[in-house]
Amino acid sequence: MGPGEEPISADVLLGADGAIDAIGAEVVDRATALSLEPFEAAGLLLAPALVDPHSLLEHPNSGSAETLHSLERSAVAAGYGTVALLPQAGRWRDCPEALTLPPLTSALQLLLWGSLSSAGAGLDLAPHADQLAAGALGLAEAAVTPPLPLLERALALAEMGDAPILLAPRDPSLSQQGFVRECVEALRAGWPADPVLSETLPLQALLTLSRLYPQRRLQLMNLSTAEGVALLSALSPEQRPAASVSWWHLVADCGSLDPTAEGWRVEPPLGSPVDRRALQQGLADGLLTAVAVHHLPLDPEEQLLPVDQRKPGVAGHRFVLPCLWQELVVGAGWSAAQLWQVLCFGPASLLGLEAPRLAVGSRRWLLFDPEQPWAAREDAFAPLAANQPLAQADLRGQVVAVGLNPRLWRGPALVQA
Repeated sequence: MGPGEEPISADVLLGADGAIDAIGAEVVDRATALSLEPFEAAGLLLAPALVDPHSLLEHPNSGSAETLHSLERSAVAAGYGTVALLPQAGRWRDCPEALTLPPLTSALQLLLWGSLSSAGAGLDLAPHADQLAAGALGLAEAAVTPPLPLLERALALAEMGDAPILLAPRDPSLSQQGFVRECVEALRAGWPADPVLSETLPLQALLTLSRLYPQRRLQLMNLSTAEGVALLSALSPEQRPAASVSWWHLVADCGSLDPTAEGWRVEPPLGSPVDRRALQQGLADGLLTAVAVHHLPLDPEEQLLPVDQRKPGVAGHRFVLPCLWQELVVGAGWSAAQLWQVLCFGPASLLGLEAPRLAVGSRRWLLFDPEQPWAAREDAFAPLAANQPLAQADLRGQVVAVGLNPRLWRGPALVQA
């Protein structure tokens, strides 16, 4: 299974280390020689591991909300083989010395975004070439659009070359201190409303700069409104920059979320049902490139703050595939190939990576059972974060095995279609 390919029915031999040993005709003979009993996988999906184009981890060594190892454990168990971290951290990742992390315990591919500005303050440019030479995959900024003169200077200097530049189309000065997108549902509920202009005006500016500097890889982070999708649809494919959307904006909106539920406080703010449907359609039409987890963990103390005072964000890689399978495949009639395009191949393209695919020798696979029920509160691989919107939910659809985690794989085995 790869980009543009529909899943096929085939037997697969998985080795003791989780690597794919064989696919297709030779599998049964080799499995018989090893005296392996077949694992019946009819109805299950063996597919490439997922790619998360941007999440956050502020304190990788000693965080009370999340550590590198707790994030690694939960992301791998959720089927993710690649996670890219934004530069926001206790020590902002804006120089070569800051672009280092402790070693991982699995083969998870962990990538780091460098910073456009020093300390993310939007005042001075960080050393772009030095960061890229130290291993940064590209440049990003905080969850707001940087000052346009600074951004234009960066694009003109072009130290980043053809590396991606990931920016959020958001101007907090236009938000009117609202934390839910302005819409009928927000007004009925009495939530402080954030106007659509806080996204569309900076988005128009970023699109203009993208046209002025077509040789730069300017990309959009966390588009959230129907109006934003409409602005992208008005552009030709050659002019349209790649764009991501948070998974939470695809499954929740301010018309469907319970007033007492976790998940109201996110950035960009949660939109209306119209916004949610437009974002889903934008993905289906190829206007949006990738679904991001944008995992932003809070510790229990932060999570207890009033909703308008806490840091905005939700956490949890483990909810993304089950929820989007139910929302898009079961609910909207998507194919598995369409879903993998936005959860795996599109995110890889946004990061400038080769598209993952199933191949002999690879451990970057997951086995997903769309019908498997499970309780999030009983998950042994849950992250530490306190702000998980579905932490007490009963869900359908679960990753039952992954090649990157020995605890979730006890091979060798013959997986029989």
